[in-house]
Amino acid sequence: MNASRLTQLLEFYREDPADAFTIYALATEYLKLDMNESRRYYELLLAEHPNYVGTYYHAAKLYNDLGLPEKAEEVYQKGLKISRQEGNMHAFSELQQAYNKFKGLDYEDED
Repeated sequence: MNASRLTQLLEFYREDPADAFTIYALATEYLKLDMNESRRYYELLLAEHPNYVGTYYHAAKLYNDLGLPEKAEEVYQKGLKISRQEGNMHAFSELQQAYNKFKGLDYEDED
């Protein structure tokens, strides 16, 4: 983790705590240091910026990594719904692939 980057992001957050990109960047940066702090920022995004579709992929993966598969599934499903509503088919496709893998439905050859 880059301490100066984290310090800078925290300063940006203090200046504008409603900026979704800064919150997302903090959640991502904290993944390297403290998964619970990362979770806090992802949950803030999910609650206050539900249309920020980039959140769903990473938040669902984090929930699964934390041993919360039911929460992960809920977030994947909501992300699929939101990304489709937003017309963001790139995010939808990435979420669908991640969700399929999460559910054990990835059909890639394993030769």
